[in-house]
Amino acid sequence: MKRNIIVVGSINTDLVIHAPRMPQKGETLSGSGFFTAHGGKGANQAVAAARAGGSVCMCGCVGADAFGESAVSALVAEGIRPEVRRVENIPSGTAVIAVTGGDNRIILDSGANALLSEEDIDRVLAGAKEGDIYLTQLENPVGIIGYGMRRAKEKGMFVILNPAPADGEIADHLAWCDLLIPNETEAEILNGGGKLEKMYSGALIVTLGDKGFALKQDGVMQTYACPKVKAVDTTAAGDTFCGALAAKLAEGCDLLSAARFGSAAASLACTGKGAQPSIPRAEQVEKFLAEPARGV
Repeated sequence: MKRNIIVVGSINTDLVIHAPRMPQKGETLSGSGFFTAHGGKGANQAVAAARAGGSVCMCGCVGADAFGESAVSALVAEGIRPEVRRVENIPSGTAVIAVTGGDNRIILDSGANALLSEEDIDRVLAGAKEGDIYLTQLENPVGIIGYGMRRAKEKGMFVILNPAPADGEIADHLAWCDLLIPNETEAEILNGGGKLEKMYSGALIVTLGDKGFALKQDGVMQTYACPKVKAVDTTAAGDTFCGALAAKLAEGCDLLSAARFGSAAASLACTGKGAQPSIPRAEQVEKFLAEPARGV
């Protein structure tokens, strides 16, 4: 039986512009292709999970403004059940994203995301069942994210943490995590002085960009290649990996199969512009994987 997925995390609006390179101090560059898109690591992962076929509920906070209203409407349009609190006199989260050569640089104002509370967590977990999937990140206060992981684990949920952006304080909460999914930089930050191995014994996936991912289970680490694509914009590739993986775990897939699917979905996401607009649907990923010589 398919399990439900609860995503707790950030909800942002992305302001995206393409540039030939990053500007120097005091320099103004001409850019092109400006657009706005729905984003936030939490919302991105919720959309990725829903488009991969998951039954998803999203918990977060937005401001009582047009950005927040539009973001919540976009979640509903994806079939996601929103448990989203609107906060007065605080703006919705906003990310300014500069894209150069297919890579991105991001400046984030967390806005209402900073006000996620224990009460928000308790409310969304009230109907959770043992075996459901709990997926979260670190664009909200670390203490609240840790509280949510503990409460989810106490309910018997499978807890997935994408520790992004990296924050060493989350190490105190890793006992509540079943699957940790950092990228290479985040893994290095969390593992400073060998701390990660001392504080975490669960399954580990390290995403490796265009080199694929490394999966550690039962003490054994192995690297797997990802499908090769021509990257246009890497925004939300990691989020797509996490959300699509969660959807496959909710269907009952084993971790490696789920990770392979997530990796293919992430590769496809790199071929489109923007965060949520680039996230593929399950049928697109399956068609992509069915093509010959995908390297997975």
